[in-house]
Amino acid sequence: MPVWSYSARTVSGDLKRAELDATSRDEVIAHLRSQRLIPISVRQKPKGVRLSFGGKVKTRDTVIMTRQFATMINAGLPLVQALDILAKQSDNKILQDTLQEVLYDVESGNTLADAMRDHTKVFSQLYVNMVAAGETGGILDTILLRLSVFLEKAEALSRKVKGAMIYPAVISVVALSAIVVLLLFVIPTFQQMFASFDQVLPLPTRIVIMASDLLQSYWWAMGAGVAGSIWLFKRWINTSSGRLTFDRIVLRLPIFGNLARKSSVARFTRTLGTLLSSGVTILDGLEITARTSGNRVIHDAIMNSRNSIAGGESISEPLKASGVFPPMVTQMINVGEETGDLDGMLTKIADFYDEEVDTAVESLLKAMEPMMIVILGTVVGGMIVAMYLPIFGIINTMQ
Repeated sequence: MPVWSYSARTVSGDLKRAELDATSRDEVIAHLRSQRLIPISVRQKPKGVRLSFGGKVKTRDTVIMTRQFATMINAGLPLVQALDILAKQSDNKILQDTLQEVLYDVESGNTLADAMRDHTKVFSQLYVNMVAAGETGGILDTILLRLSVFLEKAEALSRKVKGAMIYPAVISVVALSAIVVLLLFVIPTFQQMFASFDQVLPLPTRIVIMASDLLQSYWWAMGAGVAGSIWLFKRWINTSSGRLTFDRIVLRLPIFGNLARKSSVARFTRTLGTLLSSGVTILDGLEITARTSGNRVIHDAIMNSRNSIAGGESISEPLKASGVFPPMVTQMINVGEETGDLDGMLTKIADFYDEEVDTAVESLLKAMEPMMIVILGTVVGGMIVAMYLPIFGIINTMQ
């Protein structure tokens, strides 16, 4: 049965938007009138528009769409026409269908921000609030350009942090795979050979053989234990106290903690600076920034600052009291408050910490490379040496 998207006004004048399964447009209109609703727009939704199974829209696709949107609005194209062009030319099916739904809602009399607000998987709260500020201030094209720049920088920051994690993750997988192969296939061969020796094996050799026997006999229990541990960890980290504890531990790690702190500061300052420069209020900006911080400790510090602002105090003091933000950051934010240029100061801090993240990533990679090689060499090399110790003992007794 076709799905119809409609907008209608109540007797009191309130706008109502919803969807209805019906065989024809006349049936939808008859249903609305029976509910004492005045139809404004009734459109049949194309197949595939409903995003019932979710989906993924890459940041790059959103950036390109936002830049094109800004260009068309700046060139004087009507909003509806611009949305129609964007929906038709998008290569991403999820984004295309979402833009089509947004177009229907805008044609029904809704603002662009309200139309986007229903599609949280594509348009974040930050995105929607900046669009709302642009519509209110009549500078939608400028806001969209700022959004595209912000999204590009945020994506670049995310890539840097993820890139720093790839090398140790790959080395860890290689090391674990090498250990499993040795224990399952290589060690048993040596074990059969040692069975014919009439001597007590060295302690390191016995430990390695015992580990091999355990893995061969109880691999299913070990696999279940790992899976259970991962499940319990996810359950724990999804709790409020678990997330807070984990994020505190992350920030205190020797090398990774420094990178996490700097990336969080860069994300916080750039997000808040972009929101404030776009006309979003400081209270709304802090709430949105807290939700996108990615770290519960940072989130709590930002929300404390929001409460401080609501109480007529400064934003910098709660950030300073949290102990999470470096003194330079809190001092520069304080100066920005006093001079009335908080958004500009936040952008300068973000630019500085973007460079700091680059430096931290390079330092992390330089530190991790030799460390992982030493660990891998010690474990694998130690197992091989343990297997050759009995052979060396036999050679010495024969001399």
